[in-house]
Amino acid sequence: MTPRANQRVRHRRSLTRRRAVVGGVAALGLTGALVIADSMQSQAEAAPSWPRPTAQQPVPKTIEVKAGKTHDGELKRYYGTGDLGDGGQGEGQAPLIKLQDGAVLKNVVIGSPAADGVHCMGSCTLKNVWWEDVGEDAASFKSKSAGATYTVTGGGARKADDKVFQFNGAGRLTISKFQVADFGKLVRSCGNCSKQYKRDIVVDDVDVTAPGGSIVGVNTNYNDTATLRKVRIHGDGAKKIKTCTRWTGNDNGDEPVQTGHGPDGKHCKFTAADISYH
Repeated sequence: MTPRANQRVRHRRSLTRRRAVVGGVAALGLTGALVIADSMQSQAEAAPSWPRPTAQQPVPKTIEVKAGKTHDGELKRYYGTGDLGDGGQGEGQAPLIKLQDGAVLKNVVIGSPAADGVHCMGSCTLKNVWWEDVGEDAASFKSKSAGATYTVTGGGARKADDKVFQFNGAGRLTISKFQVADFGKLVRSCGNCSKQYKRDIVVDDVDVTAPGGSIVGVNTNYNDTATLRKVRIHGDGAKKIKTCTRWTGNDNGDEPVQTGHGPDGKHCKFTAADISYH
């Protein structure tokens, strides 16, 4: 896996509240003017507000969800303690939660320290899971089966120094109705894992808020694909966030080589109409 920065760089952004200047405000009245202003502001803002945790849940040892079972966190905030609580960014940490094949994790707020977030050892579903301050990675997908499916629906992540989702295994990952802010990469197909696979990624109906590095990274030499649909990018007027980056991966641990970015119709499957800027 790609080496990480030793120190997290925190980004802070402030949203500028937009005020509507409308002719004939006096005639419309103050209420009408406020309705217009609120409408314009809602269009400028990135995504719905984050949930407020219902309680605190310390996690001293990895929680394991058995195959086919569901863990409902009831929107409690889970955070690492003991061996899971050092707050470091080093590779190889244990996860807060490990999901076996077919397991479901839903309604969880993962706070800080987050250790290595969530590990999916087979197919899994993450529904309405929120990462307040991404640790090593928010979630890693690790199945060796080409038929594995990983689904991330709803939820969000922020403050990811590097990757949000690390795709180490095989199969297909679909991310929908998700929001991400202040991040390095939303999802990366592992560039230098010792065992490599073909990986397919779908990002659909997602809000991306600057600052950020790239939305998806794929390895063309392993025939990875990334499909992007209805991606809304906020606060990036200069268009610095890369949509889809292409790499030549390897299985010997060397640093992968980036070969390009943007749609190519083969590995990065989308058009300009699939990306909007706000």
